Amino acid sequence: MSSLFTSLFFFLLALALLIAVHEFGHFWVARRLGVKVLRFSIGFGKPIWRTTRGADQTEYVLAAIPLGGYVRMLDEREGEVAEHELHRAFNRQAVGKRFAIVLAGPLFNFMLAIAVYWLVFVLGVDGVKPIVGSVAPQSLAAEAGFTAGETITAVDGVAIDSWQNAVMALLENTMNDEEIDVQTRDEQGVARVHQLHLHAIQKDLQQGNLLDTLGIQPARPILPPVISHLEPGGAAEQAGLQAGDRIISSDGRPVSAWDDWVEYVRARPDRIIHTEIDRAGARLIVDLQPSRRSAKEGDIGYVGAAVAVPEGLGKEYVTLVRYSPVDALGVAVKKTWDMSVLTLRMLWGMVAGDVSMSNISGPISIAKYAGYSAQVGLVAFLTFLAIVSISLGVLNLLPIPVLDGGHLLYYLIEMVKGSPVSDTAQAVGQRVGVPLLLMLMAVAIYNDVVQLFK
Repeated sequence: MSSLFTSLFFFLLALALLIAVHEFGHFWVARRLGVKVLRFSIGFGKPIWRTTRGADQTEYVLAAIPLGGYVRMLDEREGEVAEHELHRAFNRQAVGKRFAIVLAGPLFNFMLAIAVYWLVFVLGVDGVKPIVGSVAPQSLAAEAGFTAGETITAVDGVAIDSWQNAVMALLENTMNDEEIDVQTRDEQGVARVHQLHLHAIQKDLQQGNLLDTLGIQPARPILPPVISHLEPGGAAEQAGLQAGDRIISSDGRPVSAWDDWVEYVRARPDRIIHTEIDRAGARLIVDLQPSRRSAKEGDIGYVGAAVAVPEGLGKEYVTLVRYSPVDALGVAVKKTWDMSVLTLRMLWGMVAGDVSMSNISGPISIAKYAGYSAQVGLVAFLTFLAIVSISLGVLNLLPIPVLDGGHLLYYLIEMVKGSPVSDTAQAVGQRVGVPLLLMLMAVAIYNDVVQLFK
């Protein structure tokens, strides 16, 4: 239950910050351009807190439904405006000013992402070295000639220093209908080049499974089969296993790594496994009967035992990516740009039917990722915040009438034709835009529900 509250807390924290930054963009530019702001609201619905500040007596509100926000400006379309304040009404402003005010919201989201990425790169990012651990037979990676032990050094000419960067570079190239070169270095230091045609796997991609689709598993340290602690009342505890026990064999088969034992146990729900252990130098045999649990791959065996991780294990697989404050700014801008372009290309791929719609995440998945990243550490949470801020900025720029991008489209048309888009045309746009947004929300929530039962 604590993880649920953690996820909810950090989800609301991230959401409040992102909404506040977005709406502050509209607010700040409107004030600078002489438009009177009546209300600045974080959330919709009934206010749970409010205060009034400034010469304009602007109302600042925190509302009950935290799934958005708004800035209400003086506008003749929403009520009567006093004669002496007509020059401060939004609708009376030149189209360039209105364009700037609306554009400011998404731009502030991109600015937040740049600032967050800058901080992340100054603090330093722990990355996993891009070493290939295993290659699935007859997979795309196997056909390209990848072998275990190789280190990826570049993707399509871009230098790679971690699996995180490798996955991002590969993902960007799934949109290209041509082969790309992946440069590697084998364990003897020999450079090799592998060619991958990633466009063919677009429709097979689900959230976070690019490497699985390619048939690559990153290298990771081999954990010795030693138990650290047991789940109270679990099958392992009932069988008599204790913390510190080392698994020697299962049904006479030697066990040299924890993952091997886990795989053997998961494949045998409800079946008795004759397990040999080493306990403080003494050899013992216990009969272990895994309980049955449902998983996305079917029923699995589960015993309720956790592995003991030796101190310092896996340091050879970890790298720290860090930049000076000056260099970090350039890297942060490039990272924000690359993520924005990738988001747009993924969205277009979904519209074209080339990318699975299951990649759309809803509030439940975002809350889960918020809680998980916060538990991992500050850098992970900041990175999550930057990614969601970019997504919010990109989505708001889409030319859908009810979004900022829809209003910007109207203003661009007004600039070309010299007069505002008619009320009738805007009403039609509203009738089209709302169903599109509702459909997008429905897909996102459906994906969330599906993920909950996997």
